[in-house]
Amino acid sequence: MPRLFTGLSVPDQIIDTLSSLRGGLSGARWITPENYHITLRFLGDIDEETAHDAFLILGRIERTIFPVTIDGITVFGGDRPRALVAKIVPSPALMELQAEHERLLRRLGLPAETRKFTPHITLARLRDTSPFELANFLGMISHIPRLTFEADSFEVFSSRASVGGGPYVIEASYPLRDTQAELLQRRTA
Repeated sequence: MPRLFTGLSVPDQIIDTLSSLRGGLSGARWITPENYHITLRFLGDIDEETAHDAFLILGRIERTIFPVTIDGITVFGGDRPRALVAKIVPSPALMELQAEHERLLRRLGLPAETRKFTPHITLARLRDTSPFELANFLGMISHIPRLTFEADSFEVFSSRASVGGGPYVIEASYPLRDTQAELLQRRTA
């Protein structure tokens, strides 16, 4: 079974805005825009039976559509920056969805995620990028406005071993409930 993870897809209009930032930074390996996503929970290389069980248990999640907000660009890695990322505001709905993924997948026997969940979209992987050049680049792109989109589903993605990740394939998609549509439907029934 290929490597699996759960996440949120990024809509085209957000991809277009974020991909306009590509280029002009030496040592950056830019992520292909169609591979932009927000990872919720890494499952790893798991066997077919565990994958089947994961697909089933994730289908039990009943959450509502919620807004996702991108609030700027930053780097991961501190003094040795390793990734350029779009920061995601950690809203209660997003954090609760991720925590539910963690709980359900641990019930299947998957090991606990060791890293604290920090929602983001990876834009580039960095290697030997000078801090001075990185600071200049971040200064040039500081104008990016807050971007918001509605998360109306979450996905299980697969990835093949490659340099820099991707290509990512959606293996399953789980819609989130539209409470506004449900409310309207009740009123008209």
